[in-house]
Amino acid sequence: MTRALESGRRAPDSGITKSVVVFLHGYGADGNDLLGLAEPLAPHMPDTVFIAPNAPERSTANPMGFQWFPIPWIDGSSEEEAANGLVSAAADLNAFLDGVLEDEGITPDRLFLIGFSQGTMMSLHVAPRRDAPIAGIAGFSGRLLEPELLEDEVRSRPPVLLLHGDQDDVVPPQSLPDAANALTAAGFEVFAHVMKGTAHGIAPDGLSVALAFMRDRLGLEASQ
Repeated sequence: MTRALESGRRAPDSGITKSVVVFLHGYGADGNDLLGLAEPLAPHMPDTVFIAPNAPERSTANPMGFQWFPIPWIDGSSEEEAANGLVSAAADLNAFLDGVLEDEGITPDRLFLIGFSQGTMMSLHVAPRRDAPIAGIAGFSGRLLEPELLEDEVRSRPPVLLLHGDQDDVVPPQSLPDAANALTAAGFEVFAHVMKGTAHGIAPDGLSVALAFMRDRLGLEASQ
């Protein structure tokens, strides 16, 4: 049985829903941590709903926040607990995304994922294993989990934009080319942007690149 994910929602500026962006937060944070990004994005995507769920578990390291799955080198969990947590969280997120598609009345090709850190890990793990390709993924400051399994388990190939700060001391910047190489080898269209002078975070230039990528993949360039 999957766990229901609580979420925040920002309605489209136009009042008409034509696409949905789902933000997936990092370890120890919550949905509100990223939902604020909707404010600068919304004027450029007026027909878009922005949704940000909380991960399914309270964070062991930060009880005020949430985690998608345990991280052994941070919270002292075992590798088995982390692996099992990923499987459970993936099922939870899949059920949540199915609900979003139904509730918002859109098709998968109108759904876009933006992840940060552990949220990027979830995005890159879950979306390729869904039957129908979503519009795309923008993954900030994360990495690709279990890259050795991707080619055998992939079911759809949404376009991917990877963004990473070159001063990141939490998730190594090398994680970007590592993920890009594995995704490319598995047949994905991959784009990358390095945020110069940025640590573990989302810089304005990265958000601008992600916005342009989303508008392009959702076909907004000509109409908005």
